[in-house]
Order: sequence, then structure tokens, then C-alpha cells
Amino acid sequence: MQKDTQIFKQMDTSSNPAPLGLMAFGMTTVLLNFHNAGFYGLGSMILAMGFFYGGSAQVIAGIMEWKKGNTFGTLAFISYGFFWLSLVGLVVMPKMGLITGSGGKMAMVIYLAIWGIFTLGLYIGTLRLNRALQVVFLTLVILFFLLAYGEYAGSNSIKIIAGYEGIICGLSAMYTSIAQVLNEIYGKTVLPLGEIQ
Repeated sequence: MQKDTQIFKQMDTSSNPAPLGLMAFGMTTVLLNFHNAGFYGLGSMILAMGFFYGGSAQVIAGIMEWKKGNTFGTLAFISYGFFWLSLVGLVVMPKMGLITGSGGKMAMVIYLAIWGIFTLGLYIGTLRLNRALQVVFLTLVILFFLLAYGEYAGSNSIKIIAGYEGIICGLSAMYTSIAQVLNEIYGKTVLPLGEIQ
């Protein structure tokens, strides 16, 4: 079975889906966290981005990673794609009268914290990958726990700090995406990813 998988991987000439997933995650994260930092309200721009790009494109990238036999990429992109879709659902579905609210403050705290725990597990996996992904996942761990604590404490200041930290997280994912594309196009390191030796 493993031999068949290795032969398939050698025959697979499809493109690397990681830049798509990273960019979808990164751009959506930046836009949401400009809201968290207090620059603008939560409107259709963020919700549409979360549904059509952050959510949908990451699920597609995750399916492509599955085809390539990349378990980490499959789990990460499909999970975070559905995170964005579930987050949009948490906002939109009560407003449409489809369901009641999320269950109060503690429900949102636990929702954010469980995503933080999940992300911490993936961060441990990045220790075998590259420094750029380590930055993306470490800043995401911090973001989820800051948002959870801000929700728990009812602290607008913590949410604003989380917003700025989330902008850094999103920009690091965008950097990693562009670095992978440019390095592939030019056949050399244009933007370093900090590969683990």
C-alpha cells in the first residue's frame, strides 16, 4: 500500500495547493483582525471573505493536499476552511432566524479556546517543517487564546491587542504563500522560508 502511494506521488504533477490555502487564510485573517483592532465594524466584506475565500478556498486546498498525500496540509486547510465557514454561520444564522445565538459568552470562549488547543497541536507539527510556518501557527495559537481571554474577561483592550496580533498572523501566512510561489517560479530562494535541515 505504501509503495503504491509513493508511486502515485511520483506521478502527481499537480501544483502545490499550500500557497492558495495560506493566502486564503492570511488575507481573511488580516481583514477580520482589522475589525478586531477597531478599524471598522463586522460587515458583509468580512463575512463574504470568510465564506467565499477564507472558507471555501481552504477546503479546496485541503482536498488538493489530500490528493498529494499531505496529511498535515489536509487537516490544517480543511479544518481552518470550515472554521471560517462556521464563524460566518455563527454570525449570519441567528440574524436569519435559522438558529438562536451561540449560547452566550462562555460558549464563544470555549469555541475559541478549542481552536487554540487544536492549533497548538499543529504548531508542534510545524517544528519539523519550516520557520515561516512556525511563525504562522505560533501567532495563530496566541491569537485564539487572546480572543478567548478577551471574550471571557469582556475586555475590549484585549480584543484590540488580539486584533493587532492577528494582523501579524495573517501577514505571516501571506508572506509564506508568496514565498512558496516566488521560490518555485524562480527556482531559487527569493524569500526565505527558514527550511529545517
